[in-house]
Formats: sequence, structure tokens, C-alpha cells
Amino acid sequence: MSTIQNEKLFFRFYILFLCLYNRTFAPIKVEFLKDMVIEILISFGVIAAIIVAIVMWYVKTQNELVNLDEKCKNALSQIAVQLNSRWDALLALAQSASAYAAHESETLIKTIRGRQGVAVKSAADVNEQQEAYVDVLSRLMAVKEAYPELRASGLFEKTMDSINEYEEKVRMARMIFNDTVTRMNRYVRQWPSSIVAERKGFKVQEYLVADDKQKKDMPNLFVQQ
Repeated sequence: MSTIQNEKLFFRFYILFLCLYNRTFAPIKVEFLKDMVIEILISFGVIAAIIVAIVMWYVKTQNELVNLDEKCKNALSQIAVQLNSRWDALLALAQSASAYAAHESETLIKTIRGRQGVAVKSAADVNEQQEAYVDVLSRLMAVKEAYPELRASGLFEKTMDSINEYEEKVRMARMIFNDTVTRMNRYVRQWPSSIVAERKGFKVQEYLVADDKQKKDMPNLFVQQ
């Protein structure tokens, strides 16, 4: 409402208050009194509607932020499950190589067991796990190249197939996580939802990013030697 309308409404409200206080409506015409009461009620109704709309938007935005935050946590937990399964498959691969390269396999088995069950609570933890995985897998591929009889082993190739499957599952889980993080970060950074995010302590989430070194060092599991 404009300043003139506000002053007019205040004046009418003041007159009504005086009449109520003095318990007399003699100086006021009935029609004027009705119009004044209706205008006051409409004004308060508009204000109340605006307040209700703001509260509903605030609650809806907060619920959406909570929902996205839970989806991010769930996606991260799914990645953790797939990472552990991938480590299990990699352990089976190292154990299958132990019959041909005992010394090299023993070192790799110890490394893998040290990584199994490691808590994954953030994107940084996932990236660290990925770096360790690429390193171990590269060393296993080097062992495979050094022992022709290992390359001919059916068990080794079968285990490699299971690793391929888990690798694809990890890739899909990472995509889901990054997509959810994108939606979450939009809510946290964009106005006016950023107001709710700041008040409720929601922060910008970190993406899962495979750097150039990881991509370069990652062995091609789909090439049969």
C-alpha cells in the first residue's frame, strides 16, 4: 500500500479505536463505519495472507533442503557399499594371482585389506579411495603382464569381469551423487532459498571429481590381453 493509503487506514483505525474506547459511535455515520471496518479487515487479511505464504514457502524450502541433504548422504552411502564390494573383488583378484606371484600378491593383499571397511563420510574420502584403487589395480595389471600363465588363468579373467561390473556400479553411483549435489548447491547458493540454507546451516557440497592423473593411470579393464 502507498503512504497515503497507510495514513488513511491509520486514521480510520484511530477513529474506530476512539469510538470503542468512549463507547459511542454518534459522530460517525453507519456507512462510514462499515466501510472503515471492512477496509481494516481486508488490510489485516492481506497482511495475514502474506505472512502465511512466507511461512509456507520457508517450511517448503527447508523440507526440500533436508530432503536433498538426505539424498546426498544416501548416495554417498551407496558409493561406500560399491567401493567395499569393489575392494572385495580386487582382493579375490590378488589372491588368484598369489599362486603365480606370491611376493607381489602378498603386498597387494595387505594394502587391499587395509582399505576394506574404511569409512566414507565425504567426497574427499571417495576421491582418496579412488586414488588407492587405481594404484592397486595398476600394480595388479603389471603382475598380470609379468606372468603369462596368470594371464591365461580363467579364474583371473573371471574375477576381472566382476571388477568391471563393480566399476560400472561405482560410476553410476558417482553420477547420482554429483547430480544430487548440483541440485543441493543450487538451493544453497541461489536467492532466496540461500536465506533458509544459511539460517539452517546447510553448506555447499563437494563434488566427486576424477582428476586427469586418475584418468590417465586407470587401467583399461575392457581390453583383453
